[in-house]
Amino acid sequence: MRVALLGCGVVGSAVARLLTEHADDMRARVGAPLEIVGIAVRRAGRDRSATGVDAALFTTDADDLVTRADVVVEVIGGIEPARSLILRAMEHGASVVTANKALLAEDGPTLYAAAARHGVDLYYEAAVAGAIPLLRPLRESLAGDEVHQVLGIVNGTTNYVLDKMDRTGASFADALEQAQALGYAEADPTADVEGFDAAAKAAILASLAFHSRVAGKDVHREGITDVTAADVAAAREMDSVIKLLAICERLDGGISVRVHPAMIPRSHPLAGVGDAYNAVFVEADAAGQLMFYGRGAGGDPTASAVLGDIVAVAQHRVAGGLGPGESSYADLPVRPMGDALTRYHISLDVADRPGVLAKVASAFADHGVSIETVRQRLVPADDERPESGANLVVVTHTATDAALSATVASLRDLDVVRDVTSVMRVEGS
Repeated sequence: MRVALLGCGVVGSAVARLLTEHADDMRARVGAPLEIVGIAVRRAGRDRSATGVDAALFTTDADDLVTRADVVVEVIGGIEPARSLILRAMEHGASVVTANKALLAEDGPTLYAAAARHGVDLYYEAAVAGAIPLLRPLRESLAGDEVHQVLGIVNGTTNYVLDKMDRTGASFADALEQAQALGYAEADPTADVEGFDAAAKAAILASLAFHSRVAGKDVHREGITDVTAADVAAAREMDSVIKLLAICERLDGGISVRVHPAMIPRSHPLAGVGDAYNAVFVEADAAGQLMFYGRGAGGDPTASAVLGDIVAVAQHRVAGGLGPGESSYADLPVRPMGDALTRYHISLDVADRPGVLAKVASAFADHGVSIETVRQRLVPADDERPESGANLVVVTHTATDAALSATVASLRDLDVVRDVTSVMRVEGS
């Protein structure tokens, strides 16, 4: 079974090394030997002896390489040339294993259609949550069940940053700097901290869970750059933590797919997920509640998921069959963010005088939002504030995000509200 690798970075080199080290085991599992016929790289002259692969196998001619393989493994990332190379590989009859979440989220249907047209497999377990076996259970183990919700921490960088802020009281900037020093965050962390990475993964999860086509552009996305130490402290006062969550759920004949920071109670299974780990909480009709936890990134963990896919598609080729392809029969519409049902934690800096609470409560009532709890703390006058005031913290019951956003806008216009200091969604129970 001829295997071609596209890319030899952190993940690609780990895949090459493990394929070489475990060649005998792989042969026994597949029913045929797995032979690396080439590894496409941008620069062929670099020292890659650590992979244990013959230097003669490295090539810069990826276009030719994909025509000589039974299984093509794409770990170069990005949209192009990955998309063109995958399509070329399929045209020449190769099954494809990819870890490319960005490409799947942007143009998955094109790849699924090409795989079906050419009678090959397209597997991508490593595209979401690294080593955690998550996509195959959604696609296969829960194929006979109805998934109601997928709620998860799918980005290790942001989880490390928020966990460090919670445990040490560090600012966002300081926690991010530590993450970069440890290699958990890139020099340019935009894709992680602004939620782009998590949004691409949410699109893939929603597509599988709800048998509908969901693209990255369909996902409501907010990052963690505006999360402050004060927000984290406020969550702690509620016995909660802040996590960047990917939330995919059924909603009024459609689905809601969103990524944003939210407070969750410390009693929730996701609250204890620390460091750079990932975890995904799945709720299905018959199976009930399931949780998947593990290392969500890194060379060897991601390579583990890639190798699992290689074995699966190679087994299919030996047996003369195919694994499950795209399932989009449900074709559920993606609802706008305003329709999503959530709760809000709102912190207000208000004047210290009679009637303030009544005006604030009226703003909520005007938009049909019910208040769950209210806490008030007096703020004495000082050099910066010549008049005393109060800090008012309101936690709402569940309402549509549109109603809650409108409520916040109304609060900003009240003469008794000096500032809306924090707005944070609340999830979990």
